[in-house]
Amino acid sequence: MHSYLLSIDQGTTSSRAILFDRQGRVAGVAQEEFAQHFPASGWVEHDAEDIWQSVLRTCRQVMESTGASIEEIAGIGMTNQRETTLLWDRRTGEPLHRAIVWQDRRTGAYCQSLIDAGHEAFIQSRTGLLIDPYFSATKLRWLLENVPGARERAERGELAFGTVDTFLLWRLTGGREHATDATNASRTCLFNIHTQQWDEALLSLFEIPASLLPEVKDSSADFGRAEPHWLGGPLPIAGIAGDQQAALVGQTCFAPGMAKSTYGTGCFMIINTGEKAEVSHNRLLTTVAYRLNGKTTYAMEGSIFVAGATVQWLRDGLKLFADASETEALARQTRAGHGVYLVPAFTGLGAPHWDPGARGAIFGLTRDTGIAEIVAAGLQAVCYQTRDLQACMDDDIDASAGRLRVDGGMVSNNWVMQFLADMLGVPVDRPTVLETTALGAAYLAGLQLGWYADLDEIAGLWRCERTFEPSMEEAERERLYRGWLDAIERVKCSAETRGRA
Repeated sequence: MHSYLLSIDQGTTSSRAILFDRQGRVAGVAQEEFAQHFPASGWVEHDAEDIWQSVLRTCRQVMESTGASIEEIAGIGMTNQRETTLLWDRRTGEPLHRAIVWQDRRTGAYCQSLIDAGHEAFIQSRTGLLIDPYFSATKLRWLLENVPGARERAERGELAFGTVDTFLLWRLTGGREHATDATNASRTCLFNIHTQQWDEALLSLFEIPASLLPEVKDSSADFGRAEPHWLGGPLPIAGIAGDQQAALVGQTCFAPGMAKSTYGTGCFMIINTGEKAEVSHNRLLTTVAYRLNGKTTYAMEGSIFVAGATVQWLRDGLKLFADASETEALARQTRAGHGVYLVPAFTGLGAPHWDPGARGAIFGLTRDTGIAEIVAAGLQAVCYQTRDLQACMDDDIDASAGRLRVDGGMVSNNWVMQFLADMLGVPVDRPTVLETTALGAAYLAGLQLGWYADLDEIAGLWRCERTFEPSMEEAERERLYRGWLDAIERVKCSAETRGRA
């Protein structure tokens, strides 16, 4: 009798492996951080071998620490940092270059040239996305243009492209599977979310050979089996989704109008829009929420590039504290209206501004500003940015969210969650199981493997640990938010500067 599903959660700063039981409860966790590489201003890279080895080690560690045998594991679900782009040799499986991370801004000038040429409306109509260095297409084009011999080898069919899920799947299956799921494909800027196919016109625009691309499958599907020597047996890989869509599934936001916000390295707020691919008038993204049994469910998403990474910067860059767990106590030493605003535009601004040339700043410093105020401002920035997204979604969608489900590392901070509820003016629900991204991947695998009959059965497993009710006066909420909007305007750059970013 199988007792567990193994979920691989490959994130931006660490890889984790988690075992879940049938009730969606965590049986064991293993986590390993890996190096971030910053070869130039605005550039962010990962060593693909670091990613692979960290995934392999954490999978083995969680099995060892829990004593789970290969016979007790039904299969694997996988979720991943999205948009991060890899190019590798089909024969050897060796990457041609470090992975270019979703945060990377090196293609800013090329993106601006596409915008200036009038291509954005066309791209948005097919992909639901905007033109930005965030997405995979311009990163892949950069690799083909800048890695010696890459374009010629790609034209000869010698190379393979993939986001992190595709690369890991290739490695796990010994190169037998070159595939992705519809959620990850929808983040490349090469996939038509309406036809659910790679788009020939987009491939032509970005100069991408079709031979590079993986097969696109449902989020619950047969993705092959892991080679027995990796984990001790040929485990089926049965579910894949990009991290934010996986979190939507883990939060069981299956009805239109249900929304979740994940606070990891970045912050990503997604609202389920059902069978309709809603178009945002506020520069949010239309994306695939999940695809099951050939049926696509859509979502609208706001993407904030820096959330938990702000805490990491305050810890590692400014050395203001030794551990992230200290931030709550520091923030409680301040009042909400302390007057300091930290705009963490370290890699530009995401939704709804989409300004790759913007850079971070701290405003409102006075002689008595201390560590506590700066830390509190960093935490509040995450909540202000969520408010930015909420305002856009409320304007775009009739069935806007009346409450918000939250997950990710930052939500364990009660001070942040209360300020978030106060800033949004809606209840914020924190689930019993916070590992919702990994849990969503496990649920998707469980659907394919017959553990769960349908989404209704999965929805019945969700439990709320605590609800944070808004308590701030509306006048104070709006006063604080106006200060944030003023700070945002100060860090934005002009179109001319953007073109050089």
